[in-house]
Amino acid sequence: MRQYLIYLFMMKIRDEKKKVIVALSGGVDSAVAAALLKKQGFEVVGAFFRLFDSAWNSEVQVKKMARKLRIPLKIVDARKEFRKCVIDYFIFSYKKGLTPNPCVVCNREIKFRILFDMSKKEKADFVATGHYAHLKHETCNAKHVTQKKLQVACYKLQAARDKSKDQSYFLYRLTQKDLARIIFPLGNFKKVEVKKLARKLRLPVSKRESQDICFINEDIEAYLRKNIKFRPGSILNDKGIIIGKHRGLPLYTLGQRKGIEIGGTGPYFVLGKNIGKNELIVTNDPKKLLTNKFWVDQIHWINQETKPPMRVQVQIRYHSEKFPAIIKKIGKGKWEVKSGKKLRAVTAGQSAVFYRSEEVLGGGIIKRNSKK
Repeated sequence: MRQYLIYLFMMKIRDEKKKVIVALSGGVDSAVAAALLKKQGFEVVGAFFRLFDSAWNSEVQVKKMARKLRIPLKIVDARKEFRKCVIDYFIFSYKKGLTPNPCVVCNREIKFRILFDMSKKEKADFVATGHYAHLKHETCNAKHVTQKKLQVACYKLQAARDKSKDQSYFLYRLTQKDLARIIFPLGNFKKVEVKKLARKLRLPVSKRESQDICFINEDIEAYLRKNIKFRPGSILNDKGIIIGKHRGLPLYTLGQRKGIEIGGTGPYFVLGKNIGKNELIVTNDPKKLLTNKFWVDQIHWINQETKPPMRVQVQIRYHSEKFPAIIKKIGKGKWEVKSGKKLRAVTAGQSAVFYRSEEVLGGGIIKRNSKK
């Protein structure tokens, strides 16, 4: 109850405008987000995105939710866009030997883009989701073309109170313009508190938790086999000696141990891939998976870029522990990340997200090396 009262108090700063489009998934988080906004006095419109064919059960659940909350529901068929922006990107990345994070792309290019498009049509003032993230509104300095410093409003994306559920990692591609129109109702709540509220409000939510890759309902190897033609090839050890055969490079990711079928002096770990020669490089020395330096491109900053070098906290996988590092620019859109400690299996294709304390500064995509 205490967190609920805090939420209502904090929302008063954005209470001048009333209409909000809320993304509903059928789960407890988005349902409680919509219920909280309605309690606050917003005119709430629910939105459900049809992203793939197997989402039918979720759609039925969302319709029950909208009836319970007594809010209108808009259903958007976004299967074509989702296929192009997310699924094709996912498959193409695996073909290139990368390990992608489709949730980062989906949030910015699908979910929020559709929400903002809907808000224009519905003449809504805000959009909202059930993400566990927090927004802080401050006055910041900005330079005008005359080089004069101006005081302007700025929004800081921050980690949620519930660190075990925090999803700010997935949202680093949002802009100031985006954040000015977004509400994250669950930023100050713990998951247990959200579930308690759902029971108290008797919301008909799905008991199924969201999965890492929403469009895959089977083993990822089976899914990749349906969409990628695998080419078996040679497995080389870290001395360049052929020691076995792999089943197809998309099946392996950096640091992987399971599924490497080689006899002899194992266990072996994936050390790298030679895409051009279709070779998998492995090692039986896990220390060779450690590094204190890697590179990032496709950089996006939420606020204006700070002059390098910068001391930041870095997260390289969802739910992974943040570590201190110094980042510096080494070329147009390319940055070097250097940590004070050794890191295991820094994986190309994943996102590296930069934090200062609780604030998300920005992030980018991890590269194989400094050149490519």
